[in-house]
Amino acid sequence: MAVLALASCSSSGSGSSAPTTAEDASARAVDLDQGWTWNKQPGPMELGVTHTRQSLDDTEPAEARERGTQILAGSGEEYQNHHLMGFGTLNPEPAPGQYDWSSLDRRMQLTKDTGGKAMLTLCCSPDWMKGGQPGQTDWSTIEQAPTPDHYGDYATLAAEAVTRYPQVDRVMVWNEFKGFFDDGQNRWNYENYTNFYNQVYKAVKAARPDIQVGGPYVVMDSVAQGSPFASDVSGPWGTLDRRPLEVLDYWLKNKAGADFAVVDGSTTNKGVQDAISPVDVGAQKFGVVQDWISKRAPELPVWWAEFYANVPADAKAGYDTEASAVSTLAVVASMSRSGAGGALLWGPEGDEGLDYSSLWTPASEASGGQPTPLTDPWRWLVPRLRDGDVEIGRSQTNSLAAFRDADGNALLMNLSENPVTVPGQEDLPGWSVVEVPATT
Repeated sequence: MAVLALASCSSSGSGSSAPTTAEDASARAVDLDQGWTWNKQPGPMELGVTHTRQSLDDTEPAEARERGTQILAGSGEEYQNHHLMGFGTLNPEPAPGQYDWSSLDRRMQLTKDTGGKAMLTLCCSPDWMKGGQPGQTDWSTIEQAPTPDHYGDYATLAAEAVTRYPQVDRVMVWNEFKGFFDDGQNRWNYENYTNFYNQVYKAVKAARPDIQVGGPYVVMDSVAQGSPFASDVSGPWGTLDRRPLEVLDYWLKNKAGADFAVVDGSTTNKGVQDAISPVDVGAQKFGVVQDWISKRAPELPVWWAEFYANVPADAKAGYDTEASAVSTLAVVASMSRSGAGGALLWGPEGDEGLDYSSLWTPASEASGGQPTPLTDPWRWLVPRLRDGDVEIGRSQTNSLAAFRDADGNALLMNLSENPVTVPGQEDLPGWSVVEVPATT
């Protein structure tokens, strides 16, 4: 069953319009108070996207690109994150002092043209900073970190970037600890990363004191109970790997400064791709991580640079599937309920190789650039979560959950493939999402 069309995503909802479908009528008949638990979001939460390898570039068919651009512009003033090098942008400094900003210029112009706010991930590194030859770019080494003797060179490049793009008001230092794993000790080399981070932090702040800088951008892996890497933080979703917790502990104690903390993660244990049903069980992990960081650094907002919502084994995953859209919303619900400062959707443009929800179908295809099941719910959430006045609700008797704004408008979703019975109405289908206007 397709995800239910949102009746009026941008309206405040007056409750005067009649239901247009049986599913609309069923959603409106749900009592959102009886048997429900509600939590108000502790504060504003920013939603945004990270552009990846293909994302509305001028090499894509014009009409498909235009459709995708309209979807991006229609999401409101949200953050659009770009990488300094890689994931759609070229080598910004192929040789020392020789800059090529052309591809990042295009991406920044896209953000400007679509009314977004610019964010920059300070990753990855030119070849000459990691043992390669000046003037050459070997993309097979994209995940190598700079060598310690070039940390200062990378910091200088970061400062050049934030000076060139004054519209960038927030940067994240590096990406998923790429190149910072110590194979000998089977752990992350958080000492080297923190040294690297501190040099970049100081250079960026010297160039742009107004800019917000965050790290360490480590993956919050979870593992099965009994794993040799298990921590003492666990729940029905699994057990946190102790190694990223060690990263955070060290970085928090030794960082030169920070304006926010950056992490990423998925709803399932490491090496497992199937989620528990209903999908908000796995999403609980995001709230647990938030609480763990907040107890140690209450002054730092937590940003999820990437988040991956898996689906149960019998559900279809993909950029345009209902199950992936609902699983994504379940994660956003967990983040907003626990007080996350922001979250970025990895890859707003659909990609056949990524089994997670996107905002438009691949614009590389002539028929692409079309909305997905996540498009309208995302548009509904972006301004409301940013205002910080949303309640997140969960039924205690079935698999329904909802977001509700200050005016009483709600976004209702079924977190399971199983239909939910609504007295006097048709069942709400599995994986359904529908807007419920406020009643007068």
